[in-house]
Amino acid sequence: MNDELIPPQTLESGGGITISRFDPRHGPAVLQLILAIQQEEFDIPITAKEQPDLQDIPSFYQTGTGDFWVAEARNRVVGTIGLKDIGNDSVALRKMFVAQGWRGPSVRVAATLLDQALIHARRMQLKNIYLGTTDKFVAAHRFYEKNGFVLIEPHALPPTFPLMAVDTRFYALRLA
Repeated sequence: MNDELIPPQTLESGGGITISRFDPRHGPAVLQLILAIQQEEFDIPITAKEQPDLQDIPSFYQTGTGDFWVAEARNRVVGTIGLKDIGNDSVALRKMFVAQGWRGPSVRVAATLLDQALIHARRMQLKNIYLGTTDKFVAAHRFYEKNGFVLIEPHALPPTFPLMAVDTRFYALRLA
C-alpha cells in the first residue's frame, strides 16, 4: 500500500546516495533545490507561491496511487521525483529535479529516481504516466525519450492532468 515506508536504497554507482520516501523534514531542502534549479540555473520566473504542491507534499503527492521521493548525498537533498494520482490508473510525473553536480549517467541519480517511480507505478498497477516540462530542459527531454516516454500534444493529456504555466512540452509513458 502507498502508506508503507519504502526503505532507503543505496545507489550502486552513486557512492553514498540514498533514495527514500519524502518525509516532512525534507521539505525545506526540497524547496531550496527545486527553486534554485528553476530560478537560478534555468532563469524560469516561478516562485514557491506559484507551486503550492511544494508547500504540502504529503497531501498533494502521497495520496491515492501517488508518492514522492528524494535522493540524498552527504545529508543533502540532491534530487526529487513525484507521482501525482490523476485517476483512471494514471499519474503525473512531477518535480523531477537533480542538482547540477549529481547529473549524468555516471552518477545515475535521475535514472534511479525514475526507476523508483516506475517500480511504484507498476506495484500500483498504473497504466499511464504523463509529464509536462519546459523547452529549456533539453537534457530532460533526451532523458525521458531514452526511457520510453513519447512526446504528445497538450490535447492528448487527460483532463485531470495538473498543468503548470511554465510547461510547454508533454510526454506520456504507457505501462505494460
